Amino acid sequence: MRGVAPSLAAGVRLEHDGSLRRIVGEFRGLVTTPRDTGLRGAELDALIARQRDYFAARGEAVEWKTRGHDLPGDLTDRLRAAGFVPEPQETVLVAPVAELAVRQPELPGGVTLRRVTADADMHRIAALETAVWGEDMSWIGEHLVGRRTAAPDDLSVHVAEADGEVVCAAWLSFRPTTEFAGLLGGSTLPAWRGKGLYRALVATRAALAAARGVRYLHVDASADSAPILRRMGFRAITTTTPYVWSPPGEGGREGDRKEDRRGNG
Repeated sequence: MRGVAPSLAAGVRLEHDGSLRRIVGEFRGLVTTPRDTGLRGAELDALIARQRDYFAARGEAVEWKTRGHDLPGDLTDRLRAAGFVPEPQETVLVAPVAELAVRQPELPGGVTLRRVTADADMHRIAALETAVWGEDMSWIGEHLVGRRTAAPDDLSVHVAEADGEVVCAAWLSFRPTTEFAGLLGGSTLPAWRGKGLYRALVATRAALAAARGVRYLHVDASADSAPILRRMGFRAITTTTPYVWSPPGEGGREGDRKEDRRGNG
């Protein structure tokens, strides 16, 4: 999956710097590389500095996505030296769709699951994210709208609702030309955690992936989500840690590249 970019919304573009890829035009930049760029020492430092300076000139934060098995071993030290700050480490989990324990959990009374496509629902999801995180996450609505508009078949968005309120939301990102799809989002309001909503949305997305002929599901899981996913049949293959550089006075903002650490239940 590292060599295949997700579908990009209008105005978002993919650029290359040697074997490095950067996505430009979203809420923050994203840098991904092969396991080993082949660069060492000063050459690697220069590559890192170019990405930082590129986004600094745009006044934007940028995430350099690392994996636990990346080379060279001092990559993260060099990222830190260039001003990149690590966010919490996550576990990369993969499951063969055919082996997943995807029994639909029993939901509390009054809760319904729904696949959503309307722009208004994407903004309702953003309001949920804002409530969960305690900060303005309105940009998620535009992000989801943009991705669905650009490639509606590559993104499937789902919510759990109670009394007309979105109480849990998650989405499934298909990667054409690969055998994988990614589980993303997974946020649940505090009062609704531990009631099976997160597991229900995992099961719903797994069933959809199976219907589309996807062989594997992939998750960058938080410490909260990973145990639930392991019980459903996911297996750990490595770790991932975002290293984020932000313009002075600004913090990096997390995107939809992971199952939210507050999404369990």
